[in-house]
Amino acid sequence: MSEDLGAAPRTGWARLVPELCVTDLETSVAFWCGLLGFQIAYRRPAERFVYLEQAGGAQVMLCQRNGRYETGPLERPLGQGAMFQIYVPGIAAMLAAVTARGWPLYEPVREAWYRVGNIETGHRHFFVQDPDGYLLMIAEDLGERPAG
Repeated sequence: MSEDLGAAPRTGWARLVPELCVTDLETSVAFWCGLLGFQIAYRRPAERFVYLEQAGGAQVMLCQRNGRYETGPLERPLGQGAMFQIYVPGIAAMLAAVTARGWPLYEPVREAWYRVGNIETGHRHFFVQDPDGYLLMIAEDLGERPAG
């Protein structure tokens, strides 16, 4: 049986790409691709592994748990203490997909401005957890303004 295994990410290789251990690869792929709009760049079915990319350049690897890189006990929610920021051109489509499926928001949409030197940078974001509990901030850039 022939299967398209994909190719390198169209956006090029990111310099830092997290690999998340997941309990059920198909459930995670459905969330990341179906709700968040990621696409499979390539897969290794025998290893239960996929490399995902998002049009804005975000990349993430998902691998069904196999013990290989588990440096300690894993308890739900996975990724405790880690939060992944995913910047997209606009959050409306992802937010609509998440809410249409009844997926709970960890934190609702809000606007935030942070001082960086003599300016402030802003974004609008919401937080959601993936099926294994990894915390994701989905954000859109609001630009810069003078620091107040």
